[in-house]
Amino acid sequence: MKEVIEEDEVDEARKSRRKTSSIRSPSTSESIAAPAMLSSAASAAAAERKKELRRLVKKISEEDDDQTVTYDKAAAALSALRDLKVGPKERKKGDRIHPLAIPEHFLCPISGEIMRDPVVLASGQTCDRAFIQERLNSGNRTCPKTQEVLTNTILIPNHLVQSMISEWCKENGVNLSPLGNQDEGLVTKNERDTFDELLGKISSPSPAIERRQAIRELRLLTKRNRSFRAVIGEKPNAIPQLLSVLSIPSLTEDPQVQEDTVTTILNLSIHDNNKKIIGDSPQVIPFLIDSLKSGTMETRSNSAAALFSLSAFDSNKVKICQMGAMKPLVDLLEHGSPTAKKDAATAIFNLCMAHVNKATAVRDGAVVVALKAIADRSLVDESLTILAFLSSDQDAAEKISENDGVACLLSIIRDNPNSRNKENAAVVLYSICMYDRSILKEVREEEDSKGTISWLAQNGTSRARRKAAGILERLKQTMSSTYHSY
Repeated sequence: MKEVIEEDEVDEARKSRRKTSSIRSPSTSESIAAPAMLSSAASAAAAERKKELRRLVKKISEEDDDQTVTYDKAAAALSALRDLKVGPKERKKGDRIHPLAIPEHFLCPISGEIMRDPVVLASGQTCDRAFIQERLNSGNRTCPKTQEVLTNTILIPNHLVQSMISEWCKENGVNLSPLGNQDEGLVTKNERDTFDELLGKISSPSPAIERRQAIRELRLLTKRNRSFRAVIGEKPNAIPQLLSVLSIPSLTEDPQVQEDTVTTILNLSIHDNNKKIIGDSPQVIPFLIDSLKSGTMETRSNSAAALFSLSAFDSNKVKICQMGAMKPLVDLLEHGSPTAKKDAATAIFNLCMAHVNKATAVRDGAVVVALKAIADRSLVDESLTILAFLSSDQDAAEKISENDGVACLLSIIRDNPNSRNKENAAVVLYSICMYDRSILKEVREEEDSKGTISWLAQNGTSRARRKAAGILERLKQTMSSTYHSY
């Protein structure tokens, strides 16, 4: 995207000179011509200072000897250039200057912003360390300014430019905020501008087709560029702008717009710092829940994935469940596509990590649907994980035993080759054995005929062995109690 730079405001006094008589005195004529002469001289002097400064910076980057004298000369050249550009040091400390007055060599050619940690590349150009390192890590070994292939990837600290930047920031009251989490991607000025432009199209009264295209493009950018996901933390109004399409009936009823909006929220939620921001937006969770109920299968799947991502933030877990997400998630677990079922299962499991949500999951049918999925062998791993987590709740344990869950669990322990599935089945079976003595008869019959629990106590994972041993102990206690009752 082409970067637009605003021009300095023109001094209106120069445009509206007071009309005088047609005969001017020599002194008046000279006073009018003087500014133009000084401007021309200043430009020539500034060009000369820039040339000198470039020579000194190159000398510093190429030589290893003591650079003290050269540093002093460069600092003096920079000071003189500054005085020519923005005037002598008459500005009060803390005063800000117009962005256009930022010296060009303070700006990173990648980010377009003032460098925090300037380093010199093999090409002799200076970049901000974090941005050039990210570029190199991605496999791009070209200089961002000259486009030549770098002969090596050594980054040499540019102490001169660093000290110049520090001095300039101090004098002009510029406070450089630290870069965000570099693992999530570094945001450049162009990316910020693109993000703003797309949000502007989405939220402005532009034609519906332009809004659709902007939402689609934002979806793709937040998918491909991890740094795009970090922009939202700098723009608190981004989510309301994105969801402004919900106020346009022609767009709200468009299945593709709904899918693109849901997926954009999903992409943005991957960034850890965004989970609270998105979850706190009053429109987001209700929108995702509505999309779970009425969207295309792809939209429903991505809505479930977005709720799973947001539920990683603890306060969102309770909020999502209170707003009614559990029932449509259970419905998707039962009737969705294979991918949608997995997304629903992971969301349900994550939500149930908040203890208060377990009762809601049981009430909304999660236990019954999970048992059905296990019996159908359609989603065994995820369903067993949900049951293992819910089975500590007494209502859940009762639901499992009421719906022929014991036979299903025993068949998993006996026949399923996955040791993790055997472990989770043992966890669930142990819980319901503690709550319901009546199922022990069925367990004993399995043990007497096939030795299933004894085998697990010897061959399962460490957790499975503990649970199997607990079940055997429970069986032993029951036998002893029955014997002494005669």
